[in-house]
Amino acid sequence: MKSDRAPINFTVNGALMSVTAAPMRRLSSVLRDDLRLTGTKVGCDAGDCGACTVLMDGEPVCACLLPMASVEGTSIRTVEGLGNGSLSALQASFLAHGAAQCGICTPALLVTASALLERTPQPSEQQVQDALGGVLCRCTGYRKIVEAVMEAWRWNDDSAAAPHPPAGTVSPPAGGRQMVATLTPPSPRLRGEGKGDGQFTLPLSGAAVGSSPVRLDGIPKVTGAELFGGDSFPADALSVLVVRSPHHRASFSFGDLGAYIADNAGVAAVFTARDIPGINSFGVIPPFADQPALAEGETRFRGEAVALVACDGWAARDLDMAAFPVTWRELPAMLEPPGAQAEGAALVHANRPDNLLVRGLVERGEPENALAQAACVVSGSMQTSYVEHAYIEPEAGYAFLDDDTLTIVACTQAPHMDRDDTARILGLAPDKVRIVPTATGGGFGSKIDISLQPLIGLVALKTGRAAALAYTRQESMASTTKRHPASMRATIGTDADGMISGMLFDGTFNTGAYASFGPTVANRVPVHASGPYATPNYRAVARAIHTNGPVSGAFRGFGVPQATLMQETLYDELADKLGIDRLQFRLKNALRNGSETVTGQRLEAGVGIGECLEALASHWTRALSEADAFNATNSATKRGVGIASCWYGCGNTSLPNPSTIKLGISPDGKVVLHQGAVDIGQGSNTVIAQIAADALGLPLGDFVLKGADTSMTPDAGKTSASRQTYVSGKAAEKAARALRDTVLRYANVSNEASLQLLQGGLLVVHEGGERRRIDLTQLETDKDGLAFAAEESYDPPTTPLDAKGQGKPYAVYGYGAQIAELEVDLALGTVRLVRITAAHDVGKAINPLLAEGQIEGGIAQGIGMALMEEYIPGRTENLHDYLIPTIGDVPPIETILVEVPDPEGPFGAKGLGEHVLIPTAPAILNAIRHATGATMTRVPATPSRVLSAIQEARR
Repeated sequence: MKSDRAPINFTVNGALMSVTAAPMRRLSSVLRDDLRLTGTKVGCDAGDCGACTVLMDGEPVCACLLPMASVEGTSIRTVEGLGNGSLSALQASFLAHGAAQCGICTPALLVTASALLERTPQPSEQQVQDALGGVLCRCTGYRKIVEAVMEAWRWNDDSAAAPHPPAGTVSPPAGGRQMVATLTPPSPRLRGEGKGDGQFTLPLSGAAVGSSPVRLDGIPKVTGAELFGGDSFPADALSVLVVRSPHHRASFSFGDLGAYIADNAGVAAVFTARDIPGINSFGVIPPFADQPALAEGETRFRGEAVALVACDGWAARDLDMAAFPVTWRELPAMLEPPGAQAEGAALVHANRPDNLLVRGLVERGEPENALAQAACVVSGSMQTSYVEHAYIEPEAGYAFLDDDTLTIVACTQAPHMDRDDTARILGLAPDKVRIVPTATGGGFGSKIDISLQPLIGLVALKTGRAAALAYTRQESMASTTKRHPASMRATIGTDADGMISGMLFDGTFNTGAYASFGPTVANRVPVHASGPYATPNYRAVARAIHTNGPVSGAFRGFGVPQATLMQETLYDELADKLGIDRLQFRLKNALRNGSETVTGQRLEAGVGIGECLEALASHWTRALSEADAFNATNSATKRGVGIASCWYGCGNTSLPNPSTIKLGISPDGKVVLHQGAVDIGQGSNTVIAQIAADALGLPLGDFVLKGADTSMTPDAGKTSASRQTYVSGKAAEKAARALRDTVLRYANVSNEASLQLLQGGLLVVHEGGERRRIDLTQLETDKDGLAFAAEESYDPPTTPLDAKGQGKPYAVYGYGAQIAELEVDLALGTVRLVRITAAHDVGKAINPLLAEGQIEGGIAQGIGMALMEEYIPGRTENLHDYLIPTIGDVPPIETILVEVPDPEGPFGAKGLGEHVLIPTAPAILNAIRHATGATMTRVPATPSRVLSAIQEARR
């Protein structure tokens, strides 16, 4: 025990606590590590994100900033203390409104809002925003949080508190999270059955799809019981620290590592690239795999890992990593594509001439001739910046050996991909690596790439001890993938009637030091750069160029948001030159059933962009009228209205993209869904279960989930590209129908029969007036303990693209359009958002409330991309300097769910997650132009850039 520690007495959730701790140790560390109250999260350790907020003597404080010396004699309240054995009114309201998505920020929001409600039981929206402004959320868009807090009073009686945990909990595998089947609260917002006693009830059989039951993993999110990557480290685990490059490019060498270990108490081992037993290379697209887990001799970007220090937890707190024996020699670096492609430029990878990773092309017709003959032509350029994912949960996890199997428990979006890459690096057979995903506190694409998995795996493999690692905020932001910066030019022409006749697009995308999803971006962009419009003559080229910048990877849209900025801003210019209303111009050119896309794909059915635009027509008219009235009486501030559309192909581009789902009926009368589609907040745990419930013909309340685990759940593919509802949902529908057929055949009844599960393991089959009882306890079970089971896969039907990009790259597209209303201060260049109206074609809204939440969250990220987010390596590696929208930055959002069923999707559903971000930024830029006459050609549109554009427009 260190001599500087002292006993500190305080109260936590009503219980007197006495801990011995260093006076300057942070309260967050004591709560989480000593008291195991992991509902208090750590997102930054700097007071920037607010995830660690607790109440001290009734007032919100950041536990990560609070030294234990100041806690003596105080009363601390955490999320675990809100309910007193039942859900508080606020927790119930959060569930009812869908205010928790990934859930990492939810505990902090709950405790902060609880303090507000104790003072002001029925707060105004402004009061909620003022109180919660210090807690960042990256998923929800805040609107449902505001609603939940404002309406919490409706639940503030004894009947509104739902007991927890409810029946239906499933014990997780080692390190896994608990999945909970819950019931719908009595709220007029939700489609479901509410019972007078306040208990949660699920929709009846045949009513799950289209209803909005409380998400099946909802209760752990609002009680702090859900375990994220850093919440369940074994007490005796080695702490892993990572030595990273401080330079964009550098060579390096190590000193005496043995002496370093000997000189530092508690350090167990140091590992470098020479200790890696397998192939030191990984990548999400195997043919392009090029990134080492630990660099060898030279680093290619700032933040790249070169060594690991494994030490006891107490030593990790005080270890001086600056004393680690590594010598750096900074080398010339290229951070922008023009420099990387200049004559004589050094190659980032010797096997990629001109630093070109990949070039994507789609060409149709004769675009140059069409533009030469066009009645109206516009051209323009657009530049975008690096955008950081900024999920509130930094990467975290632990690894241990279970006999001869390496088990890794960590946050991820792609467990089977993690397994395969980690096994390759560590020289293990894939079946000797087990990935158990924890709850994932936001991902948005970056947690598809592996990060810490091979690092903690290497330490566990070499030492035989459990090894744990939680990235710091700076480490996460410096070392993980970003949205690709883009430099784009385009020309679009129309005939005299305003019909698009031709388009040329050229885009260069900074893919950074390693491949990641660079090939996907370069190939997806040319397919989508036309927007959801008929474009008979077209050529789009996109190049992914290596630099020594951060690795650019997947981020909600895979390059389509950047390309849409270019295309949609030019569409506004075309409409203005033609004298056509901007919405009507888009409607005139929108794809319809029977249209052919720029890849020559004929869209036979399910094209919903026209319906989205039509749904916005009355809102458009109102917004323009209000803007005119505002501008007639204001000279210093002007109001503008912008519109933009989007389309997005669900799943991989012209590549296999299968998902497999298994479900069965257990002897105790439960439907067990092996749900391998990782839920990162979007709701796949609930949506896929809803699809399976209706396809099987049993109520959702009969379902229990087995969360993703590579040792027991089939591969449902990565959570990306808006594929889980569509692809995994279709696999779940197929598996459920197959299971139903198996049961009906066993009972020798027709497809008209209905099923009912009773207590005691009885399955009752009803047909006509007959009842057949199946005693499940008497049936032989399979290896998973299931009496009846089915497993089915689904792979969307696509075809490869030819040399000119012609073919069928996606089986299903989703569509959407948004209107942005805003005000611009002409003297300062500041932008205030007034309202956003969003119409999105979801095919079928499996869960309307979750769909709304996805739309609002995507819009918030689009706002950030448009107005404030710009990642600069070495300068904005924290959540103080890197700005993301706060609760006060997101205006009222009106969501219109358009349902144009697609024949491929489960119950007609389409993907949604990526689409919802795509139109936001161009709609905002178009609104700025409408307000000021200024054309923005670079995002984010910061006040200085807006002001500069206004001044340029006046010249």
